[in-house]
Amino acid sequence: MVTAVIIAGGNGHRMNQDIPKQFLNVYDRPVIIYTLEGFQRNPEIDAIEVVCLDGWHDVLKAYARQFNISKLERVVSGGATAQESIRNGIFALRDVCQPDDIVVIHDGIRPMVEDFVLSDVLVKCREYGNAVTSLPYNEQIFVVDDEASTTRYIPRDTLRRVSTPQAYRYSKLLWAYEKAYSENIGTLSSAYTNTLMVDLGERLYFAVGSEKNIKLTTRDDLELFKAYVKMEKDTWLKTGAEHRQ
Repeated sequence: MVTAVIIAGGNGHRMNQDIPKQFLNVYDRPVIIYTLEGFQRNPEIDAIEVVCLDGWHDVLKAYARQFNISKLERVVSGGATAQESIRNGIFALRDVCQPDDIVVIHDGIRPMVEDFVLSDVLVKCREYGNAVTSLPYNEQIFVVDDEASTTRYIPRDTLRRVSTPQAYRYSKLLWAYEKAYSENIGTLSSAYTNTLMVDLGERLYFAVGSEKNIKLTTRDDLELFKAYVKMEKDTWLKTGAEHRQ
């Protein structure tokens, strides 16, 4: 069984809007629905759980009914941080998931998860026990010596950008979050499942990523997402496959 845990517990202060950014409407549907549709249409996903901001559970359920998200099986309250929200989602599956089941964790404000990305993260997880979506890092990274200068850089071919979706065997996830929160390991506000696993000494395995898999943090991100959606609607444009024929 494969369960998707969608993290939608944030209030989106950095977007500077009146409602949480996961519920902002883009072309007559909320952002969270774009995200959920990516998991709804993938045949490898059996069930969806959303970790949602308190006060918005009924809104989410109503949207799910409106847009036919039939795989949504439970809605769980979020925590004060993303890491706490993930923990709540993992703990809520104790009586649902078997040890070898796969759980895919994904940000609710990454609405453009593509099928090939989701499929590869599942392939890698079945092979290695976990998988994290990743991309090469194409900018130069320098180490700060003081506030104004540097003499050192990190070779970019040694770096990867890791995001969601991420997939893990449920037994490993449950062990990790129980241990982390009992021993205060990897639970800082900026932490996520991937960093927690490394803090606990686990090895992570890379899966493919996509530049379209943007996280909607600022208004500029939202405008970029709107452009991507409009581009997909412009079906008269040739695809790469058509161009090669």
